[in-house]
Order: sequence, then C-alpha cells, then structure tokens
Amino acid sequence: MCEANVYLAAEDDSRPILILESVDRIIPDGPDTWRLVSIFGEQKILEGRVKSMSLVDHRIIFEAAPTRSTETPGSN
Repeated sequence: MCEANVYLAAEDDSRPILILESVDRIIPDGPDTWRLVSIFGEQKILEGRVKSMSLVDHRIIFEAAPTRSTETPGSN
C-alpha cells in the first residue's frame, strides 16, 4: 500500500497529532491549505506547511503555517 498517515506537529515539540490515516491524495486548496483524501473517501482540510515526509514509514508531518500580516505597506 502507498498511503500515508498525516500528522500536525505539536507546538511544544511533543508527539505529533494524527490528522488523518491512510491518506492517498494531498491536493493544494489555497495558500498553505491542503485537502487530504483517504483511501476510504474521508476528506479533511488542513492549513499548514509540510515539515517532513518519510514515505518508507508512511508518515507526513505538517506544521502550522506562519500567521499572515494584515498590515498594508505604508499604513503606519
């Protein structure tokens, strides 16, 4: 099988949090936004960036995306 489990890295560097098992497809769905689709058809939207991938271990770890500034240049 070629699917992987997707995790979100914990902010305190403890054990990553399982988001979805048996993910078959990861589809870009906007800036730092991903649609995860499992082999069972379950879907989840995840905001973040890929931190690491180990395809041999069937494990993909995302980290939270940095917050975007809402300031416009020259507004201060």
